[in-house]
Amino acid sequence: MWAELRKWAEQAGEGWRERRAQQCVGEENWVDSRTVYIGHREPPPGTDAYIVQNYPDNRIVSSKYTFWNFIPKNLFEQFRRIANFYFLIIFLVQLIIDTPTSPVTSGLPLFFVITVTAIKQGYEDWLRHKADNAVNRCPVHVIQGGKVVQKQSRKLQVGDIVMTKENETFPCDMVFLSSSSDDGTCFVTTASLDGESSTKTYQAVQDTKALRTEAEVDTLNATIECEQPQPDLYNFVGRINIYHETEEPIARPLGSENVLLRGATLKNTQSIYGVAIYTGMETKMALNYQSKSQKRSAVEKSMNMFLIVYLCILISKALITTILKFTWQSDSVRDEPWFNMKTQAERQRNKFLSSFTDFLAFMVLFNYIIPVSMYVTVEMQKFLGSYFISWDEEMFDNEICEGPIVNTSDLNEELGQVEYVFTDKTGTLTENNMEFIECCIDGHVHVQHSISNGQSFYSNAAIDFIDAPVGIADQERKELFFRALCLCHTVQVKREDETDYQKQHQDGRSSVYISSSPDEIALVEGVKRLGFTFLQVKDNFMELENPEAEIERYELLQILNFDSVRRRMSVIIRSVTGEIILFCKGADLSIFPRVKAGKLDLVRQRVQQNAVEGLRTLCVAYKVLTSEEYDSVHALLQNAKLALQERDRKLAEAYDLIESDLDLLGATAVEDRLQDKAAETVEALQKAGMKVWVLTGDKMETAAATCYACKLFRRSTQLFELTTKRIEEQSLHDVLFDLNRTIIRQSGSLPRDTYSGFSQHDLHDYGLIIDGTTLSLIMKPAENGSSSNYKDLFLEICRNCSGVLCCRMAPLQKAQIVKLIKSSKEHPITLAIGDGANDVSMILEAHVGIGILGKEGRQAARNSDYCIPKFKHLKKLLLVHGHYYYIRIAQLVQYFFYKNVCFIFPQFLYQFFCGFSQQPLYDTAYLTLYNISFTSLPILLYSLMEQHVSIDTLRRNPSLYRDVAKNSLLSWKSFIYWTCLGVFDAVVFFFGAYFIFDNSTMTSNGQLLRANLNMMFGNWTFGTLVFTVLVFTVTLKLALDTHNWTWVNHFVIWGSLLFYIIFSFLWGGIIWPFLNYQRMYYVFMQMLSTGPAWLGIILLITISLLPDVVKKVLCRQLWPTATQKLQTKRKYISAEQSTIFMLSQTSSSLSF
Repeated sequence: MWAELRKWAEQAGEGWRERRAQQCVGEENWVDSRTVYIGHREPPPGTDAYIVQNYPDNRIVSSKYTFWNFIPKNLFEQFRRIANFYFLIIFLVQLIIDTPTSPVTSGLPLFFVITVTAIKQGYEDWLRHKADNAVNRCPVHVIQGGKVVQKQSRKLQVGDIVMTKENETFPCDMVFLSSSSDDGTCFVTTASLDGESSTKTYQAVQDTKALRTEAEVDTLNATIECEQPQPDLYNFVGRINIYHETEEPIARPLGSENVLLRGATLKNTQSIYGVAIYTGMETKMALNYQSKSQKRSAVEKSMNMFLIVYLCILISKALITTILKFTWQSDSVRDEPWFNMKTQAERQRNKFLSSFTDFLAFMVLFNYIIPVSMYVTVEMQKFLGSYFISWDEEMFDNEICEGPIVNTSDLNEELGQVEYVFTDKTGTLTENNMEFIECCIDGHVHVQHSISNGQSFYSNAAIDFIDAPVGIADQERKELFFRALCLCHTVQVKREDETDYQKQHQDGRSSVYISSSPDEIALVEGVKRLGFTFLQVKDNFMELENPEAEIERYELLQILNFDSVRRRMSVIIRSVTGEIILFCKGADLSIFPRVKAGKLDLVRQRVQQNAVEGLRTLCVAYKVLTSEEYDSVHALLQNAKLALQERDRKLAEAYDLIESDLDLLGATAVEDRLQDKAAETVEALQKAGMKVWVLTGDKMETAAATCYACKLFRRSTQLFELTTKRIEEQSLHDVLFDLNRTIIRQSGSLPRDTYSGFSQHDLHDYGLIIDGTTLSLIMKPAENGSSSNYKDLFLEICRNCSGVLCCRMAPLQKAQIVKLIKSSKEHPITLAIGDGANDVSMILEAHVGIGILGKEGRQAARNSDYCIPKFKHLKKLLLVHGHYYYIRIAQLVQYFFYKNVCFIFPQFLYQFFCGFSQQPLYDTAYLTLYNISFTSLPILLYSLMEQHVSIDTLRRNPSLYRDVAKNSLLSWKSFIYWTCLGVFDAVVFFFGAYFIFDNSTMTSNGQLLRANLNMMFGNWTFGTLVFTVLVFTVTLKLALDTHNWTWVNHFVIWGSLLFYIIFSFLWGGIIWPFLNYQRMYYVFMQMLSTGPAWLGIILLITISLLPDVVKKVLCRQLWPTATQKLQTKRKYISAEQSTIFMLSQTSSSLSF
């Protein structure tokens, strides 16, 4: 193997030197790389040719508009919405042809919506402009001619050498050249990029870290070859070529540890020098702020479908009235009413053109059935409603001093429709706060019985040895194992002052370990209690203190970093004796196949036992390298690191060759405790009818133990396994069919809840465990290229399981699982929740993505729709906030369509009584202000504050969540009911008013004034009467639906009605000089001065509201929902408590 590795390394090295000699032949056509000339200095003659580069400056532009393009661009974007475009067409039709209504009736509401939206977006963009200018004009320090020159940030160019001082923010993406620290390191916080508040350590380029002054840095002659800008914050591929006058150019690899990103802040380091490689909108920070793909909620889809239905109704109405008008006018006797007789030219006009004009006119007359203001109201409801989540004090976590964060308000109602919850395990269900429990060395177990995470013990008095090893050889193996734990990691040491570590240690002050992995910190702290203390990394040497208080130094030669595919990491070190050792630690499945020596069976047995107990295990192995072997390893890694193309693949191949033929030392076990109230939350979600799936990369035994602890599985749960072990014993086809047959046979006769994941009987409670390998086989397409039927069988099995555990899952497989459930025939609403970067893919795939503000960085939180501090907060987010949001917005949508049917259907009926003359029933002011002023504010407030049951009731009764499942409040059945109710009310309004006009004479003194009354009480009085009944009915309908009455509700509802009355008095009581007509003058006052009008208004409102009241009473008595039962129960309890209180007060007074 080593001969093969050496041969490969030599070939790779020769190939690389040949490419360099030929000036990178084959690389000059790369479009995904760039060359940066440090300090804009040309390379020496005979090396690479100097090519003039043209890169953008460092100006950041987050604004969307400019002064010149705001109006056209904003209008274009707003009219891309179908509702706005529709009303624009209607408005243009009113301007072009003779329509029955004024263009103001459509233009004013449209203008109002467009103006409000434009002002809001313009103000937001103005704030972005201010922020951009503040950033772009910030002073930065650049090295020019060996001196420090200050200039504005926006004038920075790629290739400039920038000096950044402590607590300053990096102005662009830079390759780290040198720092004020002797070891060429600097400390950086990236909280503004990924939310991680911990300090990270970055390394300067090895050959430039000695350049400490401006003059020295300015003498550097080098070029950087790197990839083109990409949004990935955690990966970077490049190399630096350093030129010397007498020596060959030196090439060094560049990785993410050498790149300082814009937005990060320099900490605990006096100053650093770096060269700008990405500037302005090409920085990783700017690329990451681009918007993610838009998610649409089920409510929005239903709303669009309803709009299509109403558009069809509108077209149908216009067609019917157009045909009837044509039929009416086809008789010469009914040419036109005598007061509007056609001219000869009009009679000779093309009939098709005339009918089309009439059709457009009717479309304009009936267009108010499409509620343009509904979109604005829905947006305001979502935007304002999202603050209720952010302001929820019960969801604030005092430990991290953070509360919930809403990244998008478009999915608020989707929180009330979740059917599947996909959750990560580590850091989501568990605390991700690792505690070292034990270690197993060659089968001998070492247990700590006194552990406190974060404390330091400098003796091994707290160590309990079970089957302790004896003999010198065993003792050496034990110490080698402890040294491996002490050296095989990427932990950094942070100290409060600048004194050396030995002095701190002698004073009894412990250091703080920093790492992106809590497992590594737990292992380093654990081995510290075992007597081996990791001190620091200085000048590429790792220092540790052994139990004899002696300092040991090891040269750090190579680090083979951890990745989620290999699931292991390694270091190569050289001891003071010259011995070269590779230490490797990782998951058991990634270590055991690479072991050729060691007590494998004993260690595997202990690992499995720890996994059953729910402990996280890591295996440790090593091997000794000769100098020749290390030279081959070094050449192989160097060539892979210098590659600009497919560097990750080449590194993975190199790691695979190097990390082989290992000698197994033992394993460790750490505990990750379950989060507070995690089990209670999972149980509540299941009672609410949601199916909970755990997707994790951990071992099956460890994950299963966690699932039992969080009550995903119960002791009565019958578990089925779809694992590699079972597939080896039986074909996948047979296993799936057997499981499906077993589950269907046992559960087929039992009634199962429609939405619940578990049976109503406890006799058959199923759980499924599947691993990543088996899932890959299920997802694999059939040989004929089509998708196999394994997916359908797998889904059928999962539907009948109360919980599913997917273990050994890669991040991409998590997203595949979510996508598989999303695309199933039921199309359920999915939610994914996680805390780490490996959860981002499933968070983006799910309908709703939830990020945990955890300890594995903030990648998940940044890519999520909502962020919560702990898993327990998911219960209130879904069962309370989600439940409220869905009911509120569903009522809002249905109510808007209902009140517009009530509004426009009388106009349709009126055409049968006016000879289809397109005469409007309502006045222009009423047409314009109906949706804008008279009926908009009450429903907006209702959609923000309505609580049909209390918060405590929703929390105590998760099953109430099922009452609104499957978008039940916006189903076609519910939609038809609301539409029919609107049609009924409209018929009552119209014919009730018609009956009053037809059978009574409306006078103030009871006298019969038939001749004059036909003129005084004409169509405008009739329309005003219908409109008055309409406004009062739809407003009182909302009042009847309101359960949570506050002073704000009273003010808005009764205030809206009062505003309508005052407006009508003013509109009809004053002669307005700007109007060319006064048809409404004194109409409203005269109408209210008659007794029949008052009686008719009260009677018609009562008749209109009666059917809905009767329907609700009957449904509540005969077919009550769970929510209605609780509402009734709460009223009875309140009444009983009031009676008891009154009796007690009466008894007290009698006793007195």
